[in-house]
Amino acid sequence: MSSLHHLKLTSCKRKKNIVFIILHIIAWIIFVGLCIEAGALLTNFGFSIFKPSMVSHLYQQLDMSDIYNKSTWTFYSMYSFILFIAILKAAMFYVVIQLLLKLDLTKPFSMYVANKIMLISYYALSIGIISHLAREVSKYLMHHDYKVDNLSQFWADSQAFILMAPVIYVIGTIFKKGVEIQTENDLTV
Repeated sequence: MSSLHHLKLTSCKRKKNIVFIILHIIAWIIFVGLCIEAGALLTNFGFSIFKPSMVSHLYQQLDMSDIYNKSTWTFYSMYSFILFIAILKAAMFYVVIQLLLKLDLTKPFSMYVANKIMLISYYALSIGIISHLAREVSKYLMHHDYKVDNLSQFWADSQAFILMAPVIYVIGTIFKKGVEIQTENDLTV
């Protein structure tokens, strides 16, 4: 009976490791994709300023020349929103990858893990707030005859990030409490 129990435990551990490996691969794919997007948007920004005729051949053909011609301050503001959001998303997934690299499933409660989870929640909240602010600014600009319809894709998920941040924060807080309990148990023994 004990060998059957051992076999079930081994099978369960393999399934958990496979799921963990798949999650790790997915995190890397998302991170690389977000880095490529941030780099492409940064390239678009450079071409928008120095060689606007090339923008139609670049990533997402993000042509903001009408905005630039009306107000350079508005152009730089809106592009700043786009770039901040893209860079923060990539940075958040970099922290996710760091977390996955150091996470020990046999002893998951550590201050390192708790701090990384808290950092992820801060990134999510920052992305959500900046996205929401950008959406509100673009609504304001639409009322003043700016063509910003094509920009809404960059902050469409602001509410999701704002809702996700407290959930991740609670998980981080639970992990911190788990570390405290684990430390107390280690001291008691």
